[in-house]
Amino acid sequence: MTKFYGPTRGIENLDLSVERGEVFGFLGPNGAGKTTTIRLLVGLLKPTAGEAWLDGQRVDMIDPAYRKEVGYLPGEPGLYGYLTGREFIERWAALRAEATDKALELAARFDLDLDRKIKGFSHGMKQKLAIVAAFMHGAPLLILDEPTQGLDPLAQQEFYKLIEEEHASGKTIFLSSHILVEVERVCHRVGIVREGRLIAVEHIDDLKSKRVKHLEAQPTSPVDAENFLIPGVKTATYENGVLSLTIDGNYPAILRALSELDIVNIRIGDASLEEIFLEYYSESEESDR
Repeated sequence: MTKFYGPTRGIENLDLSVERGEVFGFLGPNGAGKTTTIRLLVGLLKPTAGEAWLDGQRVDMIDPAYRKEVGYLPGEPGLYGYLTGREFIERWAALRAEATDKALELAARFDLDLDRKIKGFSHGMKQKLAIVAAFMHGAPLLILDEPTQGLDPLAQQEFYKLIEEEHASGKTIFLSSHILVEVERVCHRVGIVREGRLIAVEHIDDLKSKRVKHLEAQPTSPVDAENFLIPGVKTATYENGVLSLTIDGNYPAILRALSELDIVNIRIGDASLEEIFLEYYSESEESDR
């Protein structure tokens, strides 16, 4: 798909598929095209070119009844300030002729006071209400735009638990975020978008394992970190008795160099998704020059 707003880029040539039953993270900074993509997926925007399909149906030709199969959390939810949270839930449930049982359960789970007017809600409370509205119908497909924005840490943890439960029940979840730790925790695959273009789609574990690794070694005597800036080593520092290397290959040569040291402790681990994400952006920017 491609979407332009006049001369302004939304997304360009986005080619992406999400598998049934997976939690897919759509990752990128603000302005990268995440919200545009989601609005195209739910039919709020029409693409300049290309098509979006949900469960075998083209979005612009989709049966309105099918929309009941989608739980949508917008990035900027529009809530009716003159209603209480309870009244909002009751009206939302009435649109689908459903009971409010699950909504009330979710509200209690997020410690949300439903008897206050929405206009008096904090940003975090409004976000909780929007989460309740998206999840209360038990839709098999959930499309969530920056779902934890404004939530306090306890509410974020509760949201992550909810995602895990929904996935375990067979739901498909498409989740956009710029919070890298969030994506790393709940998603199976991730698409990285930059300036409207998809630059990578990877399984989280594959992405972490095949990219940058960290190595920390504690030698018995001080070393010159610059001696370890060999092919395969991206950065090298020596501080407080610890030699720290960021590596992306050439492991035999690196291990040979380390074998020259008298080491009392060593640790190797994958880089965080944040570091991997920043590396992707760095590589993409260099290729654009």
